[in-house]
Amino acid sequence: MTPDTSEQNTRLWARPLNWLETKGDAVFAYVLLAPAFLLLAVVAFYPLVRTFEFSLREDAIRSADPFGAFVGLDNYEALLTGEALLPQQFLDLTFETPILQQALFVTLAFAILSVLFETLIGFGQALIIDKEFYGRRWVRVAIIIPYAIPIVIQGMIFYLMFSPRVGFATEFMQSLGLFGSNPLSSTTESFFIVLVADVWKTSAFMALLILAGLQSIDRQLYDVARVTGASPWQRFKYITLPLIAPALLVAMLFRTMDAMRIYGLIDSTAGCQTVPSMSCLVVTAFNESRRWATASAVAFLTAVTIGVIVLVYLIGLRDSESGMA
Repeated sequence: MTPDTSEQNTRLWARPLNWLETKGDAVFAYVLLAPAFLLLAVVAFYPLVRTFEFSLREDAIRSADPFGAFVGLDNYEALLTGEALLPQQFLDLTFETPILQQALFVTLAFAILSVLFETLIGFGQALIIDKEFYGRRWVRVAIIIPYAIPIVIQGMIFYLMFSPRVGFATEFMQSLGLFGSNPLSSTTESFFIVLVADVWKTSAFMALLILAGLQSIDRQLYDVARVTGASPWQRFKYITLPLIAPALLVAMLFRTMDAMRIYGLIDSTAGCQTVPSMSCLVVTAFNESRRWATASAVAFLTAVTIGVIVLVYLIGLRDSESGMA
């Protein structure tokens, strides 16, 4: 390669860089993010579009077409009106509503309660391990151990704890008048067990994310507040809470999305026939009823619900960041 050719190639490579420099930081950032957006479109959005396409077809077991005949929004209408043929064996949910609404109610209740308790417990843990004290490193390790346990093993632990034959926790809860003889056969009691299991495992995740936000706060702010006579509550209210709000909302966002997809913990603890959730409904309709189009419709409705919740979180995150600016 001659020197002139090498110089021409260098100029060709430099032109896009020069163009990016003239467009500003925003365009440069979008160009760098373009591969990630492309990967997200392939991995996430394409399956979502295909799921919606499948949901517009008839269940294959009722159709000569292996992919199901096109029926438009009939599957969604059947789900919302209770006409869809779905498992009806959820034990003590007596609401006079379609099974989809029952599963949605259980999923939303689980997401709200689990995220609430995990945030409160994780916040407390983060405040403790943010302090300087002897053995803090070991306390951090102890807190994170439950989060490292696989979901199936975690579910089996709580299943054995509350099993009427071998579980020691059932007798204790009975003595308090809280549980019956077989809590794993009751939707209400099993819901409580799954909720406790999830909070026990995932509070550490919240604690770690909140701790990262706590350690980003300038410690001089607390020194100035002490000098001016601010009480511990005032320091928490006017310094810690506003500055930790973005990290707290991000942590709650991740946990809410995860809680809305709850399946493995339910299946390995009490079973989907006892504690319904949207994901349980999808798996049951697909595997047991072989109603692929109906399962796709439930999956798409679940994705839409999660998308709405994410949008609400993003609006709150934007408002919190604009309030700090």
